[in-house]
This record gives sequence, C-alpha cells and structure tokens, in this order.
Amino acid sequence: MELGKIYVVGFGPGSEEHITTRAIYALQQSDYIIGYKTYVDLIEHLVTAQSIVSTGMTEEVSRAQEAVKQAEAGHTVSVISSGDSGVYGMAGLVYEVLIEKGWTEEKGIGVEIVPGISAINSCASLLGAPIMHDACTISLSDHLTPWQIIEKRIEAAGMADFVIALYNPKSGRRTRQIVEAQRILLKYRSPDTPVGLVKSAYRDSQHVVLTNLAEMLEHEIGMLTTVIIGNSSTFFYDNKIITPRGYQRKYTLGEEKQSLKPHQRLKKEAEPWALEQDKESAKITEPKSKKKRIH
Repeated sequence: MELGKIYVVGFGPGSEEHITTRAIYALQQSDYIIGYKTYVDLIEHLVTAQSIVSTGMTEEVSRAQEAVKQAEAGHTVSVISSGDSGVYGMAGLVYEVLIEKGWTEEKGIGVEIVPGISAINSCASLLGAPIMHDACTISLSDHLTPWQIIEKRIEAAGMADFVIALYNPKSGRRTRQIVEAQRILLKYRSPDTPVGLVKSAYRDSQHVVLTNLAEMLEHEIGMLTTVIIGNSSTFFYDNKIITPRGYQRKYTLGEEKQSLKPHQRLKKEAEPWALEQDKESAKITEPKSKKKRIH
C-alpha cells in the first residue's frame, strides 16, 4: 500500500490574505484536515477535504496520532496550526509521534512543514517596528514547562536586553505568570518601557493597546493576546512602537548626504563599540531617542 503524506500547515493569523499560497495548496490537496476546533473554523471555507477532524484545546496528542494513522493508511492529511506550525504549534509533536513509531524520512510517510506568519511577526506589524533588533519569544504557559524554567528564561531575556514577545500570557486559571513576568522585567527595564498588547491580530476581534511595562497589567490580557515588550532603546512615536537597529550611529538620518562614505562605514574607527576595539574606545555615548508616551 502506498503511504500518504502529512502537511503540517501554519496558516498565519487567520485572515485569508495572510495565508501563503503553499498553505492553501496543502489544504486543498488533503483528504483530511485535523486541528483545534477554533482554527478549523477559520480555514474551513478554504478546504475541500472529505473529512475534517476538529478537537478541543488539550487534544494535541490525539490529533497528531490521528494524522499519522490516516497518512499510514495512504491519505494526505493537513494538521493545522495558527501562526507558524513550528512556533508553539503542531510540527514538533507530529515528529515526536512519528519518532515513537520508528519513522525515518527515507522509508516513512512524507512530511512537509508549511511555514506561516507567527504572532510575533503579525502583532509587530500592527505596532510599528518593535522587533527590529534582537528578540525572543517566551510562552508563559506552565502546563508543559515548569515555571522555574520559564522564570529563568524571562530573567535571562531581561538581563540581555532582548525585545520580548510573550505568548500564552494569561488564562482564566493562570493569572500569576504575567504578574511575575512583569516583576522580573522591572528589575532590568524602565517602567516607561513601551509595551504592545495585541489580541487576535488580523481577525474580526482584533484589539491593539499601547502601554508601558509599569501599566500593562491595567489592561485586558488573555490567551489570545501577544505581549511585546521593548528593549532599552525602544520608543513611542505617533502611535507606533519603534526599536532602532542602530543606523543612527553611522548614518545621518535627517540628511540626504551621509557623513561617512560607503567604504568608510565598515572601518574599525566607525565602529568603536565592536569586539575588535579596545575597551577605552568602546566607551561611546548612545544617541538619545525622542520618546513619546501614548495613552
């Protein structure tokens, strides 16, 4: 019997214009669509599958097992995730179930991971440009990961001045985690650090709030919210959150003529902060950004 195939499809935030062409192709080629009921409802109009299997929030393992079972029976299956299937999605779990069965790529069923726009990207686009510099994602859900480990990750990210996207920040039963995250980050960040709260990006119930680290808990935060917290250089401007990449150090952003020629910009003297420079020359003054509070 010929083996089938599993597509693990990330369909982005949910709006049709943000689903990739490859994702739509995979959905339309599939005999089975398997996913969390809320996500199935978002893409059901795009599929022609003979069978749609939708299950509850905590049934991830059974969805992966069903997908493998149907693919082994010769069917083409799409397992769906919102955002990107490889970012807190179903991709890793599908591989884990296959590995338990001794799967190999050479002899086993075909598997294709179809990427999608993750929440850190879709939410950032609605806020302006908050993740222009080094950033990380941290899930505050401790259903599968011990809180002590999550706490260490928040501490490390705060200490290293990452822009941070918090996934799964709060639910009806999990309310302390976001409070603890704020407490930890206030040790390393100014209370005025810009924060964006984006609920249901690019869906009908989309809601965007601009606030700061000190006041973010005064606003509604739930499981559908992604919390993006700026770094030490992030600033507000005209209802946007901007994290500069560092161009202002080498370029004259308000003038057409640049003070440094292209061949000069990568010379050591133009980068006194770089690893190659001695400690004395590395002592530079960072340019001050014009910050604007938005209520």
